[in-house]
Amino acid sequence: MVVTTTDALYAIAASISIAGGLIGTGMAQQGIGAAGMGIIAEKPEKFGQVLFFFVIPETLWILGFVLGLILLLHVL
Repeated sequence: MVVTTTDALYAIAASISIAGGLIGTGMAQQGIGAAGMGIIAEKPEKFGQVLFFFVIPETLWILGFVLGLILLLHVL
């Protein structure tokens, strides 16, 4: 199997997009999780609302993963 420079660059671009999505998700959930635990400690009935806001940043890693797959499969 011959690996060309273009294939290597696509692999690097895909890994950067996936890593960026994961890092962005972690940074977003860091603040939301800390604030959410404080809200739940004071008002346990807000659990569903806090959980919803905690799950929203998960779309960042999904988008990064999809973009990485698009790059690896040479769709663009």
